[in-house]
Amino acid sequence: MAQLLYIEASPLKARSHSIHVASEFLKAYAEINRQDEIEVIDLWQTKLPPFDRETIEAKFAVLRKKELTPEQQARWDRVRAVSRRFNAAAKYVFSVPMWNFSIPYPLKHYIDVVTLAGENWSWSPEEGYRSLLSGKKALMIYASAGDYRPGDASDFQKPYLRRWLNFIGIRDIHEINVAPTLTTDDGLARIRCNARNAAVELAAGF
Repeated sequence: MAQLLYIEASPLKARSHSIHVASEFLKAYAEINRQDEIEVIDLWQTKLPPFDRETIEAKFAVLRKKELTPEQQARWDRVRAVSRRFNAAAKYVFSVPMWNFSIPYPLKHYIDVVTLAGENWSWSPEEGYRSLLSGKKALMIYASAGDYRPGDASDFQKPYLRRWLNFIGIRDIHEINVAPTLTTDDGLARIRCNARNAAVELAAGF
């Protein structure tokens, strides 16, 4: 049995192109992998702990192997619980719309909370940065109004998320891009259909 964590970053729900494709993937995946557990985190309905001054101070205390104050320890315990919930999964699915060439702010908040020293990465003078997660895979389902080709300097959505996943150790990454969504009705229907078919096909071996 494996645990799959689905992280939903769009607030549009039924009108979201990325959620539509993710839902089709999860439906096909659940049919094939009946023994697996699927957990859903809707970032628009999830109250995340703040990543504020005290939490940042706690982060650097952990990095420098210093004793935490009671307040720092309390803040660290809160973010560490969220991080460990994330780290426990074997597979990840993200549905991510592009906002202002990047990602929605609740997803950035979530990434800041879960990406913790000693939990999914470490640093030492001898080794520098080291990833702590391994053997995991991710499916990134993107949506954007424009059609951004690989290497397009305006696209901060996909390169950022790839770099983050690689940083914590997730290198088996699959991507489905629903784009451009700002097109004709017929064109959008074809794009959604192609993305949906790709998602269902991928579910068989994910």
